[in-house]
Amino acid sequence: MIFVRRQVESLRRAGIDVSAFYLASRTSPIRVLQEWRRLQTRIKETRPHLLHAHYGTVTSAICALATVIPLVITFRGDDLHFQPQASWPRVALGHLLSQLSALRSSRMLCVSARLRQQLWWRKQNALVVPTGVDMDLFHPQPKQRCRDLLGWHRTEPIVLFNAGWTPLIKGLDIVRAAVQVAEQRIGPLRLVVTRSNVPPDQMPLYLNAADCLVLASFREGSPNIIKEALACNLPIVSVDVGDVPERLRGVHPSRIVARDPYQIGCALAEILCLGQRSNGREAVQECSETQIAAIIAGVYRSAATTKGRLNDKVYKPTKPKLYSLFCRGWKTIRRWRRERNVRRPSDTGFAC
Repeated sequence: MIFVRRQVESLRRAGIDVSAFYLASRTSPIRVLQEWRRLQTRIKETRPHLLHAHYGTVTSAICALATVIPLVITFRGDDLHFQPQASWPRVALGHLLSQLSALRSSRMLCVSARLRQQLWWRKQNALVVPTGVDMDLFHPQPKQRCRDLLGWHRTEPIVLFNAGWTPLIKGLDIVRAAVQVAEQRIGPLRLVVTRSNVPPDQMPLYLNAADCLVLASFREGSPNIIKEALACNLPIVSVDVGDVPERLRGVHPSRIVARDPYQIGCALAEILCLGQRSNGREAVQECSETQIAAIIAGVYRSAATTKGRLNDKVYKPTKPKLYSLFCRGWKTIRRWRRERNVRRPSDTGFAC
């Protein structure tokens, strides 16, 4: 995930010593067990002050069970949202792992306020922190020069749509129908659909060469494409999803409309007729990588001092407290053993 790698680099620039660990698999039980052991080995080698899991489900569960040091979890969207394209057992298990991991966490970050509401508990301990945008990479550039580099026609109205890996969930069918509505009003236009095969360093060219970005997703956390478009002053037409209303507040020209082809098409036609760039870069300054890194660094310091001193050369973790379902069963066993005058679990070294 390119945005995770970028956040790692921004944290390093902020003075945080980061050791990145990427899971090789989240689906195979055998591979997951191997990754869990590999993570334990890495933790013993690096002895970090805390662990930061960038995603819920299996990722956060592996981190929660690998160590007792403070854990920070960033929830990004599908780890708490319902996924209709996946099988029901897989969705249920993923959500359960996310929610149980939240009990183990020292701090939680959610990329939008709506996503935070999906937590079953400890919502008050979750901080809303969107993913930062690289303001140096994504910045306004001359539209005609960008079109020449991409081989696009200089005067053709162009609408940009990012389909990613899941075009149906992103609303590609709705966008195509909306473009037809817009064409009935203003004439021919071109819909450019970008997928995950577009190199990340090429996206600024697409955003500066287009006339408008359209978003029609059925669910989002905090779509990065919105913040990147704002940094390039690209007008946006979007449905009300994720944190888009907050990001587009005070941005002109841009529109929030219903997830309806006719309304999206009318908004596209209106913005394309204006032929203006937006003031989005001013609005997205608060989401710059530098500012987000500073916020996360503060969260790290707060989490690390929860169970130990941040300035210690080597962090010495304390034993964890009881955590929901896992330790409730163990608590019952302890009570049952006490009633029969059997040794307490603490005598055997297994006290929680």
